[in-house]
Amino acid sequence: MTQTIADRRDIDFVLYEQLNAERLLKTEKYEGFNRKTLDMVVTEARNFALKEFLPTYAEGDREGVRLENGAVTVPQCYKRAHKLYCEGEWLALTQKPEYGGQGLPHTFAQAVFEYLIGSNYTLTMYGILACGSGKLIELYGSEKVKNLFLKNVYTGVWGGTMLLTEPQAGSDLGSITTEAIPNGDGTYSLKGSKIFISNGEQNLTENIIHPVLARLKGAPAGTRGISLFLVPKIWVNDDGSLGEFNHITCTGVEEKMGLHGSPTCSMALGEKGMCRGYLLGEENKGMAGMFQMMNDVRLEVGTQAFAHASAAYLYAVDYARQRLQGRKLGDADLASPQVPIIGHPDVRRMLMSMKAYVDGMRSFTYYTAYCIDMAGCASSEEDRQRFKGLVEILTPVVKAYCSERGFDVCVQAMQVFGGYGYTRDYPVEQILRDCKICSIYEGSNGIQAMDFLGRKLGMDKGRVFMALIAEMEKTVAEAAAHEELAPLADRLSAALTSFKETVALIGRLASSQDFNTAFLYAHPLMEVTGDLAMAWMLLWRASVAVPRKDDKKQAAFYTGQIKTAEYFILTALPVTLGKMEGIRHAGDAALGIGEEAFSS
Repeated sequence: MTQTIADRRDIDFVLYEQLNAERLLKTEKYEGFNRKTLDMVVTEARNFALKEFLPTYAEGDREGVRLENGAVTVPQCYKRAHKLYCEGEWLALTQKPEYGGQGLPHTFAQAVFEYLIGSNYTLTMYGILACGSGKLIELYGSEKVKNLFLKNVYTGVWGGTMLLTEPQAGSDLGSITTEAIPNGDGTYSLKGSKIFISNGEQNLTENIIHPVLARLKGAPAGTRGISLFLVPKIWVNDDGSLGEFNHITCTGVEEKMGLHGSPTCSMALGEKGMCRGYLLGEENKGMAGMFQMMNDVRLEVGTQAFAHASAAYLYAVDYARQRLQGRKLGDADLASPQVPIIGHPDVRRMLMSMKAYVDGMRSFTYYTAYCIDMAGCASSEEDRQRFKGLVEILTPVVKAYCSERGFDVCVQAMQVFGGYGYTRDYPVEQILRDCKICSIYEGSNGIQAMDFLGRKLGMDKGRVFMALIAEMEKTVAEAAAHEELAPLADRLSAALTSFKETVALIGRLASSQDFNTAFLYAHPLMEVTGDLAMAWMLLWRASVAVPRKDDKKQAAFYTGQIKTAEYFILTALPVTLGKMEGIRHAGDAALGIGEEAFSS
C-alpha cells in the first residue's frame, strides 16, 4: 500500500493559491517566517510522520493499553515515537516561543496536523491534550503557575488532559459535583470523580497536568458556580522539582471501538489522600476558561476527522488503481484481461464523492484556521473583529460537519476495498473505527448544532451571519466571471438565497414559543450550512484553477478542481435544497409523538 497519507500538492494549492496564506508572513506577528522555512516544516512533518508515527499505528491499536494497580501502560512502540515527537518540538506549533512553542501561523500548522493525525491520531493526541492544558495555563495561570508548569507541558516533558465529565453530568457541566476547598496557602483541596478522561493516566511522561472543573462550597448553582483548577498528578515543588503523589488516581479504563492506544480513564480525586491544585483564573468563572480551550479543540476535532478521511481516500485511490476485477463495462469478450476497478463507473462515483468532501474539508478547515490568524494580526480592528466573528460562527460547523462527512468518507473508502476493507489486512478498518469518536466527544454534534442555532446565527444582531454570506457571495461573483463556471455560480447563488430564507424562518421560530420545533431542525440546519460551505470552497478552488488549466504540466490537477466543483454542485447541492425544503416545513411530528411510541 501507498504511504501517502496527505496530498502535498493539494495542501500547497490551498495554502498558496486559494488562501494566499503567504501574506500572513508579511504581518508583524509572523514576519520572522518565510515560505521556504514553512515548506521545510511541512516536509519534515511528512517525513517524521511516515518514518516514526505510521509504523506504530496498527501495532499500537492491537497492543492497546493496560491498567494495573492504578497505573496505565501504553503500547511499547509508542515510547520512541513519542520521545522523538517531543524532541522535534511538534507539540506546541502555534504557541509562543518564550513558553516552548514554535509560534507558527495556525493555517500552516494545519498541514503539519494532517500528516501527524493521518499517520497515527492516537499518538498525536498525547501532544494535542498536553498543548491544550498548557494553553489554559498560559491564559489563566498566575506567574508562579506558568513558571512551574508551562514549558514542561508545551515541550511534552509532562502530559496534559481535560477533566470535565462526571457520571451524573455528561454534557450538562452545570451539574458537576467535584468539590474544591481553599487550603489558605493559595492551593485548594479537590475531591470527586471524573469519567471519559482521554490520556488521564499513562507512562509516557513523568508527570500529568490535569485542568479540572470543580465547585467551591457555596458557589452559585449551574455553570455560574464552576471554577477551573490545575491539578498535577505529582505535586510540583516551588523550585520546580517533583514532590509527592497528589492522589489523583485512575480507577478504570474504557474498552472502546477505536483509539485503543489511548487510555480513556475514570479518575478519582482525593479518594485516599489530599489532592491539591491551583485556581486558574477567577473563582466561579471556570467555564469561560474551559470554553476557550474547547473552541480551539473543536477546530482540531474537525481536522482530526478530515485527516482520517484524507488518509482513507488516498488508500482507496491507491487500492482502486491496483485491484484487478472484471472487464470494462460493455466488453463481452470473456478472454479480455481484468481491469483495475478505478475504471468502473460506480467506483469512480465513490472516489469522486470522497475527493469532493476531502478537498472541501481541507479548504474549510484551513480557511477557518486562516481566520484565526487574521483575527490576531489583521491591520485594522474592523477586520480583526470580522475574522473573529467568522471563527465563532464556523467553529461548530467545522467540528460537527467535518466529523460526520469525514466518517462517511471512511465508510466509502472501506466500500472501495470491498471485503478486504472489513479486515485488518488494510488500514481503512482502523481508520474508520478511530474516526467515529470525532462526532461524539468535545461536545456532541447535537450540542454543536444547538450552539450554532441558539448563539452563533444571532451574534451581533445577525451581522456575523451576513458577513459569512458576503464571503460566499464574493466567491460566487468571482466564479460567475468565468464562462464555464457561471452555471455553477448561479446554482450556488440560488442555494444561498434559499439558505437565507431558511435561516430567517428557523430564527423566528427559535425566538418564539415554538422554539422546541426550531431546535428539532438545528442539526439539519447545521448540516445544510456545511453542505454550502463545501460548495463554496469547491467553487472557490475552481475559480483559482480556471486561469491555470492550460498549464501542460499541471492540467490534470487544475481540471480536477473544476470537475470536482461541477460534480458536487450538480449532484450534492440539489440534495441540500431538498433538506432546506424539509426544514422550512418545520413539522413537529417528532415532538407530537408519544414517548411510548418509540418502544416496541
